[in-house]
Amino acid sequence: MMDMSIKSTLKSYRRVLKVATKPSREEFLQTSKITAIGIMVVGAIGFAIFLLFHLPGALV
Repeated sequence: MMDMSIKSTLKSYRRVLKVATKPSREEFLQTSKITAIGIMVVGAIGFAIFLLFHLPGALV
């Protein structure tokens, strides 16, 4: 029973890999830029929260 599940899972993985293509240079650059912007936004939010909790204590 479990052997059939593994076989069908591997078949579906193989099918996905056959359909998948390497991204073009433009598509890769666009994805990289969007990812970098997302990382910077999350970092800025984290830094703002850090300042919000640590800056008032330093002023007192």
